[in-house]
Amino acid sequence: MSAPTSPADLVILGGGSGGYAAALRGAELGLSVVLIERDKVGGTCLHRGCIPTKALLHSGEVADSAREGEQFGVKTSLAGIDMDGVNAYKDGVVSRLYKGLQGLIKSRKINYVEGEGRLVSPTAVEVDGQRYEGKHVLLATGSYARSLPGIEVDGTKVITSDHALNLDRVPASAIILGGGVIGCEFASAWKSFGVDVTIVEALPHLVPLEDESSSKLLERAFRRRKIDFSLGSRVSGVQTTENGVTVSLENGKDFEAELVLVAVGRGPVSQGLGYEEAGVAMERGYVLVDEYCRTNVPTISAVGDLIPTLQLAHVGFGEGILVAERLAGLKPAPIDYAGVPRITYSEPEVASVGLTEAQAKERYGEVKTLVYDLGGNGRSQILKTAGAVKLVQAVDGPVVGVHMVGSRVGELIAEAQLIYNWEAEADDVASLIHPHPTQSEALGEAHLALAGKPLHVHG
Repeated sequence: MSAPTSPADLVILGGGSGGYAAALRGAELGLSVVLIERDKVGGTCLHRGCIPTKALLHSGEVADSAREGEQFGVKTSLAGIDMDGVNAYKDGVVSRLYKGLQGLIKSRKINYVEGEGRLVSPTAVEVDGQRYEGKHVLLATGSYARSLPGIEVDGTKVITSDHALNLDRVPASAIILGGGVIGCEFASAWKSFGVDVTIVEALPHLVPLEDESSSKLLERAFRRRKIDFSLGSRVSGVQTTENGVTVSLENGKDFEAELVLVAVGRGPVSQGLGYEEAGVAMERGYVLVDEYCRTNVPTISAVGDLIPTLQLAHVGFGEGILVAERLAGLKPAPIDYAGVPRITYSEPEVASVGLTEAQAKERYGEVKTLVYDLGGNGRSQILKTAGAVKLVQAVDGPVVGVHMVGSRVGELIAEAQLIYNWEAEADDVASLIHPHPTQSEALGEAHLALAGKPLHVHG
């Protein structure tokens, strides 16, 4: 391609959730956009993250349904897991979404450049010797799967989530280092496939960023599912053996399994890309930004996993849109990160929005909490799921946290998000009638109880 004669309005380095959202929104608002991506547009989320992992989890759910049909009076049995079939289904979902996204990029007249880009000035990115000038540059280079010091990822016995998504077999046993979202999701899917799973987590709880009550409910559910976990445990070494791997803990315990999944979080992709040379302020590899995603260099913004905000696809997406709107002269409001919903798609699911009880106490001093057990919810009984809805309220004020555990509760978080972000009080929600029988009633009943009008009448 020949160089554009005049600078584009926006040159974007990275075509994942943050980059492509900024490109699409920017183009819609009349900006000329260059989008540079070294791999495939869609990034981690579409190709190695959210989408393929949720497909894997759904296959696991289908396996569990087959295994447990008897409980529902249906004589089913699980003949086995065909990993080639699972991967074909998963890859089919990804490929349809990928085609759709490519079509969108084309239809918006975005100049899409495939190749490894590098920031060469505060207003230019170079790809394979070709320079792309922009009035503004957006850095959106995303993240990679981190490992731990001294642990050699070999892609066969010691793997990251990238490798785990392309396994061509069901391992007999697996040890997962890290009990956060990624670790818990793989533990859940693999257990459904019949793998003997052990999670090792250095912090005192699984999904440690969630409200402690949600962590405890997930731990109880995992115990029932015979998923083993060792909490407050640090790894001292990982040794590959002839037929597997041995993980040694600092407390002297050893675990053996066919493979080890390293799921200790994701680090920013920022090394050797020319950021420091252009004067961009950084810390621990992350690019530092203000509430409008602006770096200290006036012509450069950054979004997504590259900046130290929540590492969620929908956050990168929101940040990308914010930058595009700001550059187009609109006045977007900064993102309230506490108001962004968070979901772990394990079985059961963990979903939350707003503050944990501990965070709310720190901010408000005194808080009111209410826990509504899903045992009282008709639809949850039908689905045979256990869990709870927990509300955190600023005393005589709005509901500032909603925390849920149970099958499918991720689908309920959208209403909870409105409750938090619109600063609803318990009374506001209590007067709304929820459809019966649905799990959304649990959210309604919890607010009725918080408003001092507990019904506890279940149809």
